[in-house]
Amino acid sequence: MTDGANAAPPAASSAPPRPGQLREFWHYFSENPGAVAGLLVFALLVIVALAAPLVAPHAPDAQFRDALLTPPLWQEGGDPRFLLGTDAIGRDMLSRLIHGARYSLFIGFVVVTIALVVGVALGLVAGFFGGWLDTVIMRVMDVILAFPSLLLALVLVAILGPGLFNAMLAITVVLQPHYVRLTRAAVIGERSRDYVTSARVAGAGRLRLMFVTILPNCMAPLIVQAALSFSNAILEAAALGFLGMGAQPPTPEWGTMLAESREFILRAWWVVTFPGLAILVTVLAINLMGDGLRDALDPKLKRS
Repeated sequence: MTDGANAAPPAASSAPPRPGQLREFWHYFSENPGAVAGLLVFALLVIVALAAPLVAPHAPDAQFRDALLTPPLWQEGGDPRFLLGTDAIGRDMLSRLIHGARYSLFIGFVVVTIALVVGVALGLVAGFFGGWLDTVIMRVMDVILAFPSLLLALVLVAILGPGLFNAMLAITVVLQPHYVRLTRAAVIGERSRDYVTSARVAGAGRLRLMFVTILPNCMAPLIVQAALSFSNAILEAAALGFLGMGAQPPTPEWGTMLAESREFILRAWWVVTFPGLAILVTVLAINLMGDGLRDALDPKLKRS
């Protein structure tokens, strides 16, 4: 009787109570005002990034030679054509920031997706099979974690060569161990549960046990980690771009924009301030949203 009751949830997880589950999730998520604000800001960023060609007043690489280092509109000497001013070679800052959102969100999405898929697969194998496979996988992850993340990313990009794709690959490797360790710990905690034993007795194969029976019950911490890793990926990419190892000019990536404007920090504050604010607001919004996801998905943190 007990085994049957415990075996039911996995089968019911894809059945009708989903609207109720979504309402419950939103109830706990919305209790955190910061998380709701972060979600709204992030949604706005996504919309702006997707509609960048329509929203941006100018092309990101268009140069206006008659408006070099033009200050923002509200400052003396501002030009109505350039709301946030221009950079050293006359490119509109607002347009480059809007198009830069595309690159930053794309980097975060691709890095998190690859790191999540590969990390979950390795963590499932390590936690489910154990033995020498577990030892080998976890020791490799420990070696990666032994290095400071930015230093390891720099080394990998130095080996592979500067560029946006190589920077994304390096950041993926750096973020990988967090997913592997989380998945392994969750699988070890779940594999001895009654519902897993019931599925095994019923004849479920190893792949079904891993991906259908166990994995759905391990997703809550992974979703939270994915949200937080999204912001880490944006920060790491901006840091690599600032150091000249990530996206290369004239790509309007926020870190690369910071690197191009270093020498003008005292003469033209806007060329440094606005890309930095864009990174700050984006990362803060994602982190606030991640806190809300943690509150909504972790049963221990749910408040009555």
